[in-house]
Amino acid sequence: MELNELIEHFNSGDTLGDDPEVLKLMRHYAREAQKITMEINTKFHEQDELTELFSKLTGKPVDDSFGLFPPFYTDFGKNITVGKNVFINSDCKFQDQGGIFIDDGVFIGHGVVLATLDHDLSPAKRHYLHPAPIHIGKGVWIGANATVTSGVTIGDNAVIAAGAVVTKDVQANTVVGGVPAKFIKNIE
Repeated sequence: MELNELIEHFNSGDTLGDDPEVLKLMRHYAREAQKITMEINTKFHEQDELTELFSKLTGKPVDDSFGLFPPFYTDFGKNITVGKNVFINSDCKFQDQGGIFIDDGVFIGHGVVLATLDHDLSPAKRHYLHPAPIHIGKGVWIGANATVTSGVTIGDNAVIAAGAVVTKDVQANTVVGGVPAKFIKNIE
């Protein structure tokens, strides 16, 4: 199995269970992500170097307008897509096997968690993983220490309040907050 087939498998939403080939490849790319994030996190880099390392991590070109304040963590890396003028603040954690798609002009605050995998609820199948993508629209601002769970789409220009846990889609041009996140107001 090749990387593109693995990503296709993740993006199809198929349950990840006991397939040894899938598990072996997941572990391989997890180790690669660990190596690259260690490089990002353990010494100072100029912004162009961080952009280059993030491109290596994702396996696709990242625009020169990209900004990152380390440390940054991910357990796969190859299913993250970022647009232009995206800024990721320090201590963010992306679990991206299910796919993380970040449009242009997004600001992601300190300590944000984007989690695209859920474990099965059945104790006998708890090791099974269910991937689902996170889509973050243009101009979104995600406040510090917010968590966005699998399968969520955040509409353009929305604001996620600090500390929110987003478990459902967020409409464009709205502010949500709380645990679980609920509508607070429209943005005019």
